[in-house]
Amino acid sequence: MEYRQLGRTDMRVATVSFGAWAIGGSWGTTQDDESLAALRRAADLGVNFIDTADVYGDGRSEQLVARLRKERPHDKIYVATKAGRRLPRQVASGYTRANLTDWVDRSLRNLQMDALDLLQLHCPAPEVYDRPEVFSILDDLVKAGKLRYYGVSVETVEEALKAMRYPNVQAIQIIFNMFRLKPAEEFFAAAKAKQVGILARVPLASGLLTGKMTSRSTFEADDHRAYNRNGESFDKGETFSGVPFEQGLQAVEALKAIKPAGMSMAQFALRWILMFDAVTCTIPGAKRPSQAEDNCAAADLPPLSPETMQTVQDIYSQYVREAVHTLW
Repeated sequence: MEYRQLGRTDMRVATVSFGAWAIGGSWGTTQDDESLAALRRAADLGVNFIDTADVYGDGRSEQLVARLRKERPHDKIYVATKAGRRLPRQVASGYTRANLTDWVDRSLRNLQMDALDLLQLHCPAPEVYDRPEVFSILDDLVKAGKLRYYGVSVETVEEALKAMRYPNVQAIQIIFNMFRLKPAEEFFAAAKAKQVGILARVPLASGLLTGKMTSRSTFEADDHRAYNRNGESFDKGETFSGVPFEQGLQAVEALKAIKPAGMSMAQFALRWILMFDAVTCTIPGAKRPSQAEDNCAAADLPPLSPETMQTVQDIYSQYVREAVHTLW
């Protein structure tokens, strides 16, 4: 496993870490025992950073992470969680001192931690980035010992650039994968210049980039891939990275043709992300131990060739760019 420094923090984290949305909910049926087994296997393979949120299964995901940490008291396992999606609707006025403190306290209880390693605002209303008082409250929560560091999970590159105006934002979480190349333009260079860590989320485009889906694939009713393709419940970019499903399948077929031998499509997609040194880590989900194993193996794969990297860019331009580039 490879490790990279997370911005200006004291955390050196696995480049392929663990995204805990799927073990909380919104991805179809999950079993806690199997989810915990996936977490254990990831930790066995060197994963020391887990990203979760207070709304993933209404605390279920955080509680599973707490169980893992309790089992492994001598392992250093950093936890990032997120807050803000408990609001009935996303409005900047909801990011009050009382609400932020309540959300943090709830996560501390769920995770059984004295201080959160990293709290991220969870894709807040865009107006939040123009409210310095919100970030001052986060500074106060750090001073109070409830947080060690804070950052922001964003939907757009514009939001990422705005968030970095605040000097104590330590990390930005953003969708970045073979179907979402825009962050690698202006944002990555700006983050490197300010030593801000980058967490690349939705790295497999909600499973599309595993290469296992077809036009006949179906999803359970409680899986966001069934009910959020047009943004019915949250930003549509979170589902298949905002790429129309059939279009995404065509792009995947083109990517399969250039996949290096000896790696799965998922590993190819993850290794591609790690070719960008501005990225601290990627956070694929895993509902089963076998998925955790497949993901973690990507960290040890050899670099991709310049020709392969260029062809991925060409496939993006041909199949995907028009649908996503200007939106996020």
